[in-house]
Amino acid sequence: MSEEILINVTPVETRVAVVENGMLQEVYIERASRRGIVGNIYKGKVVRVLPGMEAAFVDVGLERSAFIHVSDIVDANAEGKQTEIAMILREGQSLVVQVIKDPIGTKGARLTTQLSVASRYLVYMPSVGHVGISQRIDDDAERERLRQLVGECCNDVEEQPLAQSDGAKALEPGAGFIVRTVAEGAGSDEFKADIRFLQKLWLKLVQNIKTTQVGELIYQDLPLHVRAIRDLVKPQSEKIRIDSRESFAMVKEFAESFLIDVSERLEYYPGERPIFDLYSIEDEIQKALGRKVQLKSGGYLIIDQTEAMTTIDVNTGAFVGHRNLEETIFKTNLEAARTIGRQLRLRNLGGIIILDFIDMEDAEHQRQVLRMFEKMLERDNARTSISCVSELGLVEMTRKRTTESLGQTLCEPCSVCDGTGYMKTAETVCYEVMREILRVNRAYDASVYLVMGSQSVIDRLLDEESDNVADLETFIGKQIKFQVEVMYNQGQYDVVLI
Repeated sequence: MSEEILINVTPVETRVAVVENGMLQEVYIERASRRGIVGNIYKGKVVRVLPGMEAAFVDVGLERSAFIHVSDIVDANAEGKQTEIAMILREGQSLVVQVIKDPIGTKGARLTTQLSVASRYLVYMPSVGHVGISQRIDDDAERERLRQLVGECCNDVEEQPLAQSDGAKALEPGAGFIVRTVAEGAGSDEFKADIRFLQKLWLKLVQNIKTTQVGELIYQDLPLHVRAIRDLVKPQSEKIRIDSRESFAMVKEFAESFLIDVSERLEYYPGERPIFDLYSIEDEIQKALGRKVQLKSGGYLIIDQTEAMTTIDVNTGAFVGHRNLEETIFKTNLEAARTIGRQLRLRNLGGIIILDFIDMEDAEHQRQVLRMFEKMLERDNARTSISCVSELGLVEMTRKRTTESLGQTLCEPCSVCDGTGYMKTAETVCYEVMREILRVNRAYDASVYLVMGSQSVIDRLLDEESDNVADLETFIGKQIKFQVEVMYNQGQYDVVLI
């Protein structure tokens, strides 16, 4: 499987596209006016403690107060059992916290006191006293090799401590590491370089904690175009193309310092044709904002994202198959499983997800569809959990959500339908207008009522509903006039007394 990473940089926005075998799989977007804050470390102030929820709200200088649960506080879990939040936090207390989830919708950011900083192969965690291995590395021998190698490299590096004026430890006593998936097959040189980088970074961070005021930023993660090089490049990534000369120089310098193996694959793209046009990425992004996803067989998916969950419905559509109904359903579901795996990554859908595959009577077909879906999820960087097919034929799953979905990033709720996707019919609005006239007539005295509304509503009142309007005029003994307001949407109207 070949893979390319395309990075489009402009002064106002950075976009990263991951392309596998010529097809867009993932998109990351960061805007200068609204950068993601996952990974940022702040010195915050506790503004409210909620014993009933075992949580607290913390002001870190953002628009909304952020949220921290007792399970995310180091002191509360220091001895293996959880302590009540009221015993460790009080209002007005300062607290060093890290963002683990961006603000999404009406919810504030999610915080933790379990600080961590990342490099190419390792995540340094001062509060975790062991070496953990990414669950995606499933070879037991490789996991053990990595665990021992990191321990040995830590000892070698600590024998050559950094020069420090204040005598502070570069790495905290009892600190630990998480070995990232990309570290599979890495050697001691790579780990030593990463540990030295994390030493310097952590020392600078500790110094910043001492000087930073409450409500201020202590540490900010790398910008997207550099972070993508650190986090997204895999062994199968053949090229990383960047269309900004300045950003290319920055990434090149970072890669030569910390990611030697990546540096050779970097490429500056000076072409006149926009870089995202190489694989029709702009078109794919537009398609990913729609509800309907067409399958090659003729079937289709309907994807609906709500506040509580995302639902994905599979339909055979125009696909009629060649043998029998069960075979048609099986092939549609199999193709849908592959497509859903891609759509989850492309749209960055998270939280609870309900998949409504077409009902399959054959248990073996159900297993094959689930296996295909699980295989597609193996490529996903986000942590996922999937259930079996329920009695209702549904598959329930969760996908870790740390940032807004693609739709939430690029779109906002429709001002006409308020995000419901539906609008009142002209007939419904006409009847509302008539009820409003009756209500106003009881409360006020006027000789004429002027109805102001959209073209479609006024046309219906003067045409299909003209007999009803005439009966209403006779009933109230008043004249009703109509006026089209071109700026009104179909659901808007006013009844004015004259």
